[in-house]
Amino acid sequence: MQINKLILAGGTGFLGQAIVDRYSKKGTEIIVLTRGTTKVVNKVRYIHWDGKTKGEWTKELDGADVLINLTGKSVDCRYNEKNKAEIISSRVNATKILGETINETAHPPKVWLNAASATIYRNAEDRAMDEFDGEVGEGFSVGVCQVWEKTFNEIQNPQTRKVIMRISMVMGKGGGVLPVMTKLVKARLGGKMGNGKQFISWIHEEDFLDAMEHLIQHETSSGAYNFAAPNPLPNKEFMQLMQKQLNVGIGLPAAEWMLEVGAFFIGTETELILKSRRVVPTKLKNEGFVFKYPTVEQALKNLCNA
Repeated sequence: MQINKLILAGGTGFLGQAIVDRYSKKGTEIIVLTRGTTKVVNKVRYIHWDGKTKGEWTKELDGADVLINLTGKSVDCRYNEKNKAEIISSRVNATKILGETINETAHPPKVWLNAASATIYRNAEDRAMDEFDGEVGEGFSVGVCQVWEKTFNEIQNPQTRKVIMRISMVMGKGGGVLPVMTKLVKARLGGKMGNGKQFISWIHEEDFLDAMEHLIQHETSSGAYNFAAPNPLPNKEFMQLMQKQLNVGIGLPAAEWMLEVGAFFIGTETELILKSRRVVPTKLKNEGFVFKYPTVEQALKNLCNA
């Protein structure tokens, strides 16, 4: 499928800009729906929306080939009641209003990819979780994932193929978690976190973009897909590989209580680094998708040496 026009909702963050960079080079017309001001930057049109009500932005969906929705307040915050409400509402409202607008559009997008999270699965050290027999977990973050996907699935859009992207930790040079972890390791603070047994599921930025392109072009692809490399590994091993790649001989470990204190002072939650996410991409592999960077060693060699 030729992608002539792409709508990107919530596209000003790390992943959004990676998508903009890739499709700008292909000559695709890109419209980014943003809570910021309406403007044009390098031929990309940024159009203001509030993520919950209809406005001038709705006409942009007409004739679009692809709609990608990444909208949602960052979970890198303290889970107080105000933040929890905003985390949920920002995801649900944007998904709902996009679905409603699609059905009011004369020529709706051919495919709609909606962001979700690999944290929907339970804390898992014992076995890998995939789209077929992965077990849904408990707690606030899992609840967010459930209501997010439920909202998406309940909207009937008969002319638009729909895909859920259960995204794991995306590793890239331009943002996300890798630059932060690199600074910790170089400061010799990159030892195991907690007991170090919790699994890390991750995906290289290029594989994220390639997987997304695969799902756009693969006309039988629909439903939920895990956006994770096929080889998750324990936190302790992950940090050791980072130390090796960055030529740092030692990394001080951080006990769980230390992480709790640190999380409080920087305004985040330890769940983001202590929950074991052992997620694998069975559906992508079944469809013949091949990862450029299937192991952490390959990903780090590419990203840390670039």
